[in-house]
Amino acid sequence: MEQKMVTLKINDIPVTVPEGTSVLEAARSAGFNIPSLCFLKDVNEIGACRICVVEVKGAKSLVASCVYPVAEGLEVYTNTDKVVQSRRLTLELILSNHRMECLTCARNSHCELRELASDMGIDAVRYAGDGLLPRIDDSAPHLIRDNSKCVLCRRCTAVCRKYQEVGVIGANDRGFATHIGSAFDRDLAEVDCVSCGQCIVACPTGALVEKDDTAKVLAAIADPAKHVVVGPAPSVRVTLGECFGMPIGTNVEGRMVTALRRLGFDKVFDVDNAADFTIMEEGTEFLERLQKGGAMPMITSCSPGWIRYLEQHAPDMIPNVSTCKSPQQMFGSLVKTYYAEKMGIDPQDIVVVSIMPCTAKKYEVRREEQRLRNGCMPVDISLTTRELGRMITRAGLLFDHLPEGEFDEMLGLSTGASVIFGASGGVMEAALRTVVAKVAGEDMAPLEYHDVRGMEGIKEAGYDLPGRTVRVCVASGLANAKKVLDGVRGGSLHYDFIEIMGCPGGCINGGGQPLQHADVRNFTDIRALRAAALYQQDEGMEYRRSHENPIVQKVYQEYLGEPGGHVAHEILHCGYVPQKKYRTE
Repeated sequence: MEQKMVTLKINDIPVTVPEGTSVLEAARSAGFNIPSLCFLKDVNEIGACRICVVEVKGAKSLVASCVYPVAEGLEVYTNTDKVVQSRRLTLELILSNHRMECLTCARNSHCELRELASDMGIDAVRYAGDGLLPRIDDSAPHLIRDNSKCVLCRRCTAVCRKYQEVGVIGANDRGFATHIGSAFDRDLAEVDCVSCGQCIVACPTGALVEKDDTAKVLAAIADPAKHVVVGPAPSVRVTLGECFGMPIGTNVEGRMVTALRRLGFDKVFDVDNAADFTIMEEGTEFLERLQKGGAMPMITSCSPGWIRYLEQHAPDMIPNVSTCKSPQQMFGSLVKTYYAEKMGIDPQDIVVVSIMPCTAKKYEVRREEQRLRNGCMPVDISLTTRELGRMITRAGLLFDHLPEGEFDEMLGLSTGASVIFGASGGVMEAALRTVVAKVAGEDMAPLEYHDVRGMEGIKEAGYDLPGRTVRVCVASGLANAKKVLDGVRGGSLHYDFIEIMGCPGGCINGGGQPLQHADVRNFTDIRALRAAALYQQDEGMEYRRSHENPIVQKVYQEYLGEPGGHVAHEILHCGYVPQKKYRTE
């Protein structure tokens, strides 16, 4: 059915948009920017902050443009004196209850509140509250919450509830005492938070920030007794450039490698290489379950936020989850076993640093089931993309002027299959490239599986193998993961293989990725641009299936034995157990 169009006037300019469009979106399409604070498209559309108010002819009062629908003949004015004064007063009142330490705040260059004040010409706060003290919760392994900087926009609570389903934070108390917190004002460490960090990237101020571990990394680099190895995740190469003002989706792999060398790391490897090992192990595990029996459907285990959610909310499905460690943990495990032995270095003297798109990785590195037989934890420190960006800036490196560099070869060569791990559906496609080739033969296996690509929350497909059809599903975002799990447990959904990523869109949209202003998030498909850059790199790579990687083949021949064998299982696999589920309501 053809969508009905309506015509209205915005600042006396005729504008035609689809019926159901908000005034804010209609104004944007006509070249008028209406400032907002609480609005996140498809996530938080509540009209609560009143920053986006406009005048509508005939209306008795100003209206919130983010929730006011267009109508035929509507006349809207976005920048009258009445509108400007209302916005200014509202913003001053918001600022009156905001602890301002802008010069030293972690969000000083990415604070939407500060930008609004600048855009509105507010250079003094008439109603500034005196003596606002920090109100900090740093109990969680991945973030610090300071409610003295919170503006009650509720973007964090919306994303936690709507996208991630867990809903562990919300508005507590009423009136001037209203604040964001967990049920009964418990610390975040005492509720079902999965450490995904989606609340951080949704927050417009410095109320939510990741725990900064860069000082630990610099201390390790400065210690002559330590051999410090670093590895970036697949998605980081197409997002790091955003920290330096580059267009979304710019692939900066070469500059990133050079920056890591100049920061002083002893070896710069690639977690993409470990992703190829993940496919070798996970693909083998899937084929064994498919052919010999085992808990089905098999579900991927790369996302620690998803694993945490599963252990708390669906422990009956733990047998279905792959026993493979995540690529981050496989990377650290190989460095502290294979690499340490080859180089003659005591693994206790190696410090492994990962660069991840994900704040949940800070939680994962602490998990005891990951510990190796030699007593080492695979990864010592996990940094987000944002933390690496800060390290590069603080070191005085001019990122856009850096020459292209290359990874160290021993654990640095990867395939196109591993590159696409960063996008939702990438793990499934990488696994299919190898599994189908092993079963149907190299000549019969396609290189690309477009049915599992894209930013849809749930994708399904079926692929014919000799003797049977394999039914697969890809889900991203924990709300979608719950729908899939409920369908499988209830018998309405039937799959053989399921990929689940904790963050909507996968790692390209992880909680540790570069911050983007709400104006960008609302009107630009950030996830699609970042994913497209990964698929473009995949297309140009020499090897595009994980089992073709000559380094992977060498490590199995020299050290691990067969995929899924005893040594490989001891180093690259682990087990998961039910976790305590806290009451949150």
